[in-house]
Amino acid sequence: MESIESQFPYPWHQHCKILHLVRHGQALHNVEGDKNPEALLSPNLFDAQLTPLGLKQVAKLRNEVYASGLFNRIELVVTSPLSRAMETASGCFGREGENAVSSSTPKIMAVELCRDRLGVRPCDMRRKVSDCCSRFPWIDFSMMDVEDDNLWSPELRESKEELAKRVTKLLNWVWKRPEKEIVVVSHGIVVQQILINLLANSDFNPTLTPALCKRFDNCELRSVVILDTSKIEKERWAWLCSDDKAKDVLKQCGHHSIDVATYIYLKSSLVA
Repeated sequence: MESIESQFPYPWHQHCKILHLVRHGQALHNVEGDKNPEALLSPNLFDAQLTPLGLKQVAKLRNEVYASGLFNRIELVVTSPLSRAMETASGCFGREGENAVSSSTPKIMAVELCRDRLGVRPCDMRRKVSDCCSRFPWIDFSMMDVEDDNLWSPELRESKEELAKRVTKLLNWVWKRPEKEIVVVSHGIVVQQILINLLANSDFNPTLTPALCKRFDNCELRSVVILDTSKIEKERWAWLCSDDKAKDVLKQCGHHSIDVATYIYLKSSLVA
């Protein structure tokens, strides 16, 4: 019987990434907004932080990430620069017992592209970069070169179409990164839109899209394996036509514990 290497003898994994999408833990605006949506306009909810329950959710996810072996495979954590996301990213993927940079923990980068929907609501406004650096010194803020939040407007709410375009830019940036297994810690509407954008560019059965793209719970993690089939020869793609074979190849390349992931086969590249 032919080995995987002989059947698929080229670096196909260069056209593959594994994304772990995480919505932040419960934050104060989630609680207040459930009681009264108008509360989301309150300046008291500026850059809403995690609640005590949100912190417990983060601790629970951290234990699951360690127990599954996922922590040791993560090469990069990308987080929204809003406090609730950075608290979640640090709590789940930072160094246990102390929030410090360690060779045993993945790099955490703050990226504006994965922020919550912009505008109007103070809970979605970020702090000054200098404040963020002071509160989260172990996070890399090199992608954020503007001190003040010039993306948030008190009068104009980002449209869903604009959000979808922003998520496309985020996916393009992630795809160009050298890391193959990446965590994105963001907000419910953003991680949901990531899945919507990916599935729209795939051969996935559209009738299954609503179930896969349903709203994330707080601190929920979903994993997706993305294969850019536009870069794979037709004969070889015909061989790699089932999730089982895809899993075999991924495991042979060192990616284990991916049986619960959703496999998305892109029809066209994320990067032109």
